[in-house]
Amino acid sequence: MNLVLLSGGSGQRLWPLSNDIRSKQFIKIFHKSDGSLESMLQRMYRQIKTIDADTNVLIATSKSQVSAIHNQLGDDVAVSVEPCRRDTFPAIALASAYLKDVKKVDEDEPVVICPVDPYVECDYFDALRTLGKRAEVSDSNIVLMGIEPTYPSEKYGYIIPVAKSDISKVSMFKEKPSEELAIEYIKKGALWNGGVFAFKLGYILERAHELIDFTNYTDLYSKYESLDKISFDYAVVEHEDNIEVMRFSGSWKDLGTWNTLTDAMDSHSVGEALLNDNCNNVHVVNELDIPILCMGLKDVVVSASPEGILVSDKEQSSYIKPFVNKLDQRVMFAEKSWGSFKVIDVEATSMTIKVTLNPNHKMNYHSHKNRDEVWVVISGKGKTIVDGVERFVKAGETIKMPAGCRHTIIAETELKLIEIQLGKDITVKDKQKFDLPNIYG
Repeated sequence: MNLVLLSGGSGQRLWPLSNDIRSKQFIKIFHKSDGSLESMLQRMYRQIKTIDADTNVLIATSKSQVSAIHNQLGDDVAVSVEPCRRDTFPAIALASAYLKDVKKVDEDEPVVICPVDPYVECDYFDALRTLGKRAEVSDSNIVLMGIEPTYPSEKYGYIIPVAKSDISKVSMFKEKPSEELAIEYIKKGALWNGGVFAFKLGYILERAHELIDFTNYTDLYSKYESLDKISFDYAVVEHEDNIEVMRFSGSWKDLGTWNTLTDAMDSHSVGEALLNDNCNNVHVVNELDIPILCMGLKDVVVSASPEGILVSDKEQSSYIKPFVNKLDQRVMFAEKSWGSFKVIDVEATSMTIKVTLNPNHKMNYHSHKNRDEVWVVISGKGKTIVDGVERFVKAGETIKMPAGCRHTIIAETELKLIEIQLGKDITVKDKQKFDLPNIYG
C-alpha cells in the first residue's frame, strides 16, 4: 500500500504545548506499554507498521516540520517537503509527483491519502488497506472513507451517500452544518468527512497537470511558491462526479482541542504533577522542570511548557485560538533532526538555550553573522569542529565561537550543553550552512 500522511497545521489550539513548528501530532502525551511517551505521529506510524510492515509511507509536510519528523521517526522515513504552505491540493500533487519520479511508483497503483493526527485503533489501518484495494478495482476515480458519526457534530463536513450500503456512490457534500441539519443528514445515512481518500496515482497526476504547468517532481518543486493556495476538495473533489464512499464504523477521534485530547489521555497527568482527592475530571500536562499542584479543581486542563502556562475550563479551552493569535512570542522549544532545544532565558543582547543532541547525531556546519556563541557541555561526550579545527569535548568544557566562524558539534553519546548567544540582533534567520569537510564525517 502507498500511504501518504498529510502533516501540517500550526499549534494554536493546543497551546502552550504546540507552536508554529511543533504541531499537535508531535506532542508526546500517550503512554506506551513500557511506560515511555509517544506522540500522535509516533503512535500512528507504529500502528501502520504493525498492521503491514511493507506499507510504503510518505509524509507530506512543510519545511518547518521535517526536523521533528526525523527526530521522532528516524532518518529512513520518506518525506515530501513543501517549500512553503500551499494547502492540500498542491501538497498532494507534489507528493504524487514524488511517488512517481523519486519512488518510481507505477501510475496504476493506488494511493491512500490520510491526515497524520487522528486518534484511531488498528482496525482503521485495516480499513485503509481495504480502501486502497477498492480504489485499484473500482470504476470510480476517487474512493472516500466516510466515518460513521457518533453524534451530530457541527465541526465536520458530511458526505451524503446514495445508499446506506458499505460502499456507495456519493450524492453530495455538506460543509459543517448546524446541529439541527446534522441530525437530518445522519438520518439519511450521512458520514463524517475525515479527509481520507484513495485514487490511482495516474488519475491525480493527470488532474495536477490539467491545473498546474509542470513536467516532473523537480519542476513542480521549483514552481511551488507560485502555486495558488487551494484545498484538494475545492480543486478536485467538487469537480469530480465519479466518486464513491466506503463506510468506517470503528473508533476515530479528531484530537484538535484540549477538551478532546484530554478525553483520549490514558492518565490524568503527564510530567511532574500532583492532584488532591477533591479534583474531578482534571488533566495536567507538564513539560517544565518544576512541579504543578492542583487542589479542588473540576473540569480543568492545566498545561505548562517553555511557551507558557494554560489553566482553563475544559469547555472554554476550545476557544483558545483568538487569544493565542494575540501572543507575539518566539519559539521556545523545538525538536530537530539531531535532538531538541529549549530556550531558558532571553535578554536584550543574549539568549540562553539548553540543547540536547541524540547519540551519533550532529548539527549542521554553520556560522552566524551577528552573534557570538559559547557552548558549555554539561553531560555526555563528542567533538566540535570550529573553523576546521577538531576538538574532543566532555562535561565541563567550554567552546567559544565568535561571529563569522564555522562550527558544529557531533555527539558520541547523548550530549547536553548550554548555548549562550551574544549579540544585538539575535534571530533564527542569522544562520549560513556549509558542507562539512569529508574528513570529519
